[in-house]
Amino acid sequence: MHVFQPASDRLFVLLAAGNLATTQAVVNHIQRDLDQEIGEQASINEDLRSCHYLFEAAAYVGAVSVAVQEKHCAALKQAGTSAEASFILGGQIGSEPHGLFMLYPQGNAVMATSQTPYLQIGESKYGKPPLDNVGNINLSLEDAARLCLISEVLTYRSNLTVGPPFELAIVPRDRHTVAHRATFEAEAPELTAMIDTWSSAQREALDRLPSFFWEKNQVRA
Repeated sequence: MHVFQPASDRLFVLLAAGNLATTQAVVNHIQRDLDQEIGEQASINEDLRSCHYLFEAAAYVGAVSVAVQEKHCAALKQAGTSAEASFILGGQIGSEPHGLFMLYPQGNAVMATSQTPYLQIGESKYGKPPLDNVGNINLSLEDAARLCLISEVLTYRSNLTVGPPFELAIVPRDRHTVAHRATFEAEAPELTAMIDTWSSAQREALDRLPSFFWEKNQVRA
């Protein structure tokens, strides 16, 4: 997770998944552009400072990602490795609406909506059910953060290729700041408490599921 605040009226949080060399190069490229003076660039529309809308920032990051992938694609393909990477970009610019975009390896992006209020990259299938079943736009930021964290913990339990540390950032609307940021290591008591509570709730839910017709006269164990 990477946080960029190139001016007081804008804040961007970037999440990355995929080829590590690609994601690191993309982040370095973004930071290099921010470190340059505007006059040094070929165009004033080539960094996060000059974007007026969040979708423009997403397009910029997507273009950087595609350029990095194309630079190394041939060599990595010969080695049997993919240069692909995907990103989630969230944030707000000025008084424009805040938002969340998922950037595909091809550089295009989709935006989170009230009907689909969350986006995922990387290993997503194991942690998707709680987001689908519980996630909605009426959750508080803290409840949404808890839900996202339990989604990651459940993925961790089901897929050994995913693991801590888990990073979390809460960015309130119209504040242009990260209100809270935390990193949870494998031994964090919060993670243990979360999985114990979630597992207990699932067992209780199982006990409350309707009985089969042949169980009507039986006592459930």
